[in-house]
Amino acid sequence: MTDIILVRHGETEFNKEGVFRGRLDVELNERGREQAEAVAKALRSPPIVAVYTSPLARARSTADAIAREHGVKPTVDEAFNNIDLGEWQGVKKTQVRDREPKAWALWTTEPEHLRIPGGETLAEIRERAYTRLLDLAIRHDGERIAVVTHRSVSRVLAGAVLGMSEGYFWKFYMDNAGYSLLQHNGSGFMIVQWNENSHLTGKVVERY
Repeated sequence: MTDIILVRHGETEFNKEGVFRGRLDVELNERGREQAEAVAKALRSPPIVAVYTSPLARARSTADAIAREHGVKPTVDEAFNNIDLGEWQGVKKTQVRDREPKAWALWTTEPEHLRIPGGETLAEIRERAYTRLLDLAIRHDGERIAVVTHRSVSRVLAGAVLGMSEGYFWKFYMDNAGYSLLQHNGSGFMIVQWNENSHLTGKVVERY
């Protein structure tokens, strides 16, 4: 049995301001750094043998805090990078909503059918992230590892683990620096715990 702790990175100013992040390399803000330390302490035990992280700074900083508690060095893994949001990156969500109402409606109802100009689809995220997650589950059989990634990637992985193809994306919520426990028993995954957040205070709720 492999335990995989799926962690969302801590808060950034763009989270607070309602700005699409995507692949923009936004640093954690002060609260985000506090959240990273809080989730690291929450995951202090049992031992984690490896930490894999998205290459973006907000995820790497969160992964660094977790890895320090276990005396390991995080491994940067492109498979867990955030969704590429193309032309929407760095734009306020309210601006997208007002300027592109049809695309916004698709994003908030059927995002699996949306490709933002210059971006990638949820299916493309699923192909890279789930394939890698399965590889790590098999490689670390009998061990406990952490994967630090982003909200969109976490949702897509949850849908993949449950065998869902459509209509699931907005049904999974994950707080900044919240974590979930997935287990792989050699033949498949199950979600044991989702969005544990008792270690957090002052949470920012992002619906879309």
